[in-house]
Amino acid sequence: MTINNSNSISAPRLAVAILALVIGCGVSSTSAAAAQTGDQTRKLWDSEFLKAKSKPAPGKPAPRKRYRVVTPQISTDRVNADTVMGITLWRLRPAAAKDDKEVRLFKHVKDNTNVAQWTPERISVDTPLAIGQRVRLSIESARTGFLYVINRELYADGTMGEPYLIFPTTALRGGDHKVTVGRIVDIPAQEDSPNYFNLLPDRSDLAGEVISVLITPEPLPNVKIGDEALQLSKADVADWEKKWATQIGRLEMENSVGKAWTKEEKDAGAANGKQLKAGSPTPQTLYYRPDAKPNDPMMVSVRLKYGSAKPAK
Repeated sequence: MTINNSNSISAPRLAVAILALVIGCGVSSTSAAAAQTGDQTRKLWDSEFLKAKSKPAPGKPAPRKRYRVVTPQISTDRVNADTVMGITLWRLRPAAAKDDKEVRLFKHVKDNTNVAQWTPERISVDTPLAIGQRVRLSIESARTGFLYVINRELYADGTMGEPYLIFPTTALRGGDHKVTVGRIVDIPAQEDSPNYFNLLPDRSDLAGEVISVLITPEPLPNVKIGDEALQLSKADVADWEKKWATQIGRLEMENSVGKAWTKEEKDAGAANGKQLKAGSPTPQTLYYRPDAKPNDPMMVSVRLKYGSAKPAK
């Protein structure tokens, strides 16, 4: 897979262009007051997510979004709010007349006289990706930390390619990989050019991508950020997975696939953007690790698979 300024990506060679996976490290339970006023900074974990949805009483706020448990073998009873990660994967489709003009992405083509308009819409990490698909990633965190994204190609025989650190690089967000409370990290950033990834596998036996997202309290030592993806040691990545990627649970938001990007999400992900509030849209996917300590690094690996469908032009 490839990604560069002309929207093409060549997997290991230019892993700068890996898929998107919005990653977010999220946290703290939401108070009833925040849910009603909506003026407090958003926290990602809320036990109300798992309760049956009901109609709001007259004069009361609408209930929070509901999530289904994808990993029933991983308990949700002992989740530390500071060890939750949220991920939203966006698929770009041609903008429709009904779409809010304020949440479209624009791409100038040819001599800058023709403009293509795209609307990001939510998809699940289980949604098969089309060759040539344009995708984006959003990342959010409710605690301060540092974000790393690793890509490995997944082949038809089940083997994986070399691990590449595809974020941070100076080509995306200027190398800024710090996460903070109530803020979204978009990958690529809205200000990047291009501001989406174009999925172009460079091998016929490429079945998908394994995206590993890592949040650490301090920067990883001996990792030098450059303008291209950095090849990592397989042994180092395996060691990180052993320490930080075990017993990971997952929640998936219900009835939200296909929902368009909102202005609130766009504003929160922009440079110097606004903080999300208690009632703001929540990530499509939440990951959690029961019994983890607040300052423990957390690592989530997601297998994204290519399907046979063609992307919209």
